[in-house]
Amino acid sequence: MKKNLRFFIALFVAKAAMVAQRLLKMNASYFPGKIAITLCPDFLGRIDKPETIIGVTGTNGKTTCCNLIIDSLTDLGYDVLNNRFGSNINAGVASSLISGSTLFGKAKKRIAVFEIDERSSVRIYPYVKPNYLLCTNLFRDSIRRNAHSEYILDIISKYVPKSTKLVLNADDLVSSRIAPENERVYFGIEKMESDLPESINIVNDMRLCPVCNSELEYDFVRYHHIGRAHCPNCDFASPDPEYKATVDFKNLSLTMKHDSKSFQFKLVNDSIFNAYNLTAVVALLEQFGIDPEKLSEVISNQKIVETRFSNEKIGNIEVISNMAKGQNPIACSCVFDYVRKAEGTKEVILLLDDVHDNAVSSENICWIYDADFEFLGDESIKRVIIGGVRAIDYKVRLEIAGVGKEKIVCVEKESDTPDAVRWDADKIYVLHELYRNDEALAVRDEIKRRLRQKQGGEG
Repeated sequence: MKKNLRFFIALFVAKAAMVAQRLLKMNASYFPGKIAITLCPDFLGRIDKPETIIGVTGTNGKTTCCNLIIDSLTDLGYDVLNNRFGSNINAGVASSLISGSTLFGKAKKRIAVFEIDERSSVRIYPYVKPNYLLCTNLFRDSIRRNAHSEYILDIISKYVPKSTKLVLNADDLVSSRIAPENERVYFGIEKMESDLPESINIVNDMRLCPVCNSELEYDFVRYHHIGRAHCPNCDFASPDPEYKATVDFKNLSLTMKHDSKSFQFKLVNDSIFNAYNLTAVVALLEQFGIDPEKLSEVISNQKIVETRFSNEKIGNIEVISNMAKGQNPIACSCVFDYVRKAEGTKEVILLLDDVHDNAVSSENICWIYDADFEFLGDESIKRVIIGGVRAIDYKVRLEIAGVGKEKIVCVEKESDTPDAVRWDADKIYVLHELYRNDEALAVRDEIKRRLRQKQGGEG
């Protein structure tokens, strides 16, 4: 699309809004992009783009993968445009392109990495055409937006550009089927001792063959529908991955095999979902052209952002914060499973309320009955402390899950949850919702402060 007067007016106004935000010391956001798209609806099609665009989408893990890709490329000397301080919808991508353009809409950087919301495919891909698109996975998500994984699969498949090379999860029987006509490579994790013959989760959205509707036979299941399966009555089966990872959680290492070569990588932590994130990032960056040996050195320096995961041992107790992503039953189930499998005894604080904005928050709590709260009934978990306006809803769900009443503690305010900690476990977990980072980190820090005080250190 050619630039017209309407485009230039939108660009200048949006840039002025960015300047105003900086003067007011406001964080970067989608606001300038929203202004631009309001003034010029096809703004994304008219502004110049970087030569190479990497897109990252999927239900869970896209923010972590994006951060790892951006930080790795930056450490390797690339100047990368990105939207991690804005948003992953069309207005957020527009804001990033505006910040990375001249006054005449020319791109100032050659590479961009964009996190892209799955539902925003319809508004982004007609104008922004990634050279590479990584899809981490597709699960049922928010009841309000993404409750059906096949529905999201169809949206992405319909709008992803035909020229885009896909990097897909071979162990995900949903996302591995995106846009079958597109060029693609697959990544996956080889069979592990902890794998199961069938899913033990409440939710498994791939029980039936999408071709002939026969019941699928799983070769192994990792969690929900993540694993390998085949149909006994037709030729549908999990694809064979070009990038094959072997995971050693004890030594926090991952071995990637590709084209008869193998390379070692350091895991950022001991969770299976972050092992998948690392596998995805390595596959994507190798496709981009990064030498795996160089990448191995760079990856070892990367960390998960503090708002997603943090841990610190104070005395003999470890304090861990982990985002559990409320309204997302799969993400919560994975975190609950991770907690129960961790060594030692635990106290768990749940801060899952999504009441961050009454105008957009969901009052529908049916998602908690798709989440495996049963995992929190493990005997290693001594106490589950819940705070917030929906604490009673979670208490009821925990009781239905078979968690003993004596192990459940409810408090009215999230900020009061540290008062209920008894300090008699090896680990204290703070599991929190996506939009409650500030509250969760405040609770975590207060727990750390009290622990240091108990240890006789500084308060």
